[in-house]
Amino acid sequence: MLPAKDRLKICFAHAAYRMAERFGVRDTGIAHVEVRTAEELARHLPEADVLVVSMLWKNELAGLAGRLRLIQSISAGTDHYDRGLLRARGIRLASAAGVNAEAVAEHAMALILALSRRLPEARDNQHARHWRGMIADRSRREDQLRGKTLLIVGIGRIGSRLARLAKAFEMRVIATRRDPAAGAAGADGVYASARLNELIGQADIVALTCPLTPETENLIDAAALAAMKPAAHVINVARGRVVDETALIQALQESRIAAAALDVSVEEPLPAASPLWSMANVLITPHTAGETRAYEDGVIDLLIENLERACRGEPLLNEVV
Repeated sequence: MLPAKDRLKICFAHAAYRMAERFGVRDTGIAHVEVRTAEELARHLPEADVLVVSMLWKNELAGLAGRLRLIQSISAGTDHYDRGLLRARGIRLASAAGVNAEAVAEHAMALILALSRRLPEARDNQHARHWRGMIADRSRREDQLRGKTLLIVGIGRIGSRLARLAKAFEMRVIATRRDPAAGAAGADGVYASARLNELIGQADIVALTCPLTPETENLIDAAALAAMKPAAHVINVARGRVVDETALIQALQESRIAAAALDVSVEEPLPAASPLWSMANVLITPHTAGETRAYEDGVIDLLIENLERACRGEPLLNEVV
C-alpha cells in the first residue's frame, strides 16, 4: 500500500521527457521531483515512494530504494527490470504498454511507405541536387501497397492498429501471436507463433511488433531471413534483439532481402561502426516510433490511475510485478 497523498513523493526520471511539467498541470497536490541523470536519480531515490522511469533504471538502484513501493515504467518494454528482485523487495512494476500503440503503428506504416516509395533515396538525391530520371528497370521503381501481403509478427495493441492502417491501403494482412484464439485483431488471418517460418515466405513486408522475451530473442534469424522473398522488406518497431542483426546485415548485403527499416537496434545508440548506417537499402530511425508530443500525458494518465489503484490495494493497469 502507498502512503496517503499528502505524504506521497514521486520521482520522475528521464533524460528528456517533461514528465513533471505535465504532471503539475493535473494539480494533484502530490509532491514530486524530476531528475535527468543517473547521479541525480541515485540521490533522490531514497526519498521516493513512486518512481516513474525508463532507461535510467539500473537494478542495483533497488538497494537505495528503501521507501519505493511502485515503479511506473515510462516505456512499454520492461525487460531491463529484475522482476525477482523487485518482487523480493515488495516493489510493484507497471509498464506503459498501449500508451504509444497508435504512434508506433503510425511510425511502422510510415516506414513501410518510405521504403515502398523509395523516400530515403529521394532525400539522398535532394541533398546531392540530383534529379533522377525515369527508370527502365521495373524492380528499381517505386511500388504500391495494394495487394501486397503484410505479415505482422506478434499482433497485439500495436500490431492490431497497424493491421487497420494496412487494410486502408488494401493490403492483405496476416499475423502471428502466441494465442491465435485471442482473435485476428484486424488481420485477415492470425496464426500461432510457431508457424512463423511457414508464413514468412508469403510476405512482401514483415513487420515486427512483438515484445522482447526469451521466446522472441533472435526470432528473425538466418533461417527466417532465408525463407523470405528476395523482394521482402523488414520493419522493426519491436526491440533490436528480436532480430539476429549479423544475419540481417548479411542478408541485406547479399540482396537476399530487399530492404529494412529499423527503429531499434541490438545496441543503442547504434554504434558508429555498424554497417547499417551506410547501407542504401536500410532506413534508420533512433527508437523514436513511440515518441510524440502527447506521450507524457498518456503516461501520466496511466500513472494517476495506477496511483489510485495502488492506494486501494487493487491490481494495476499493465501490472508486471
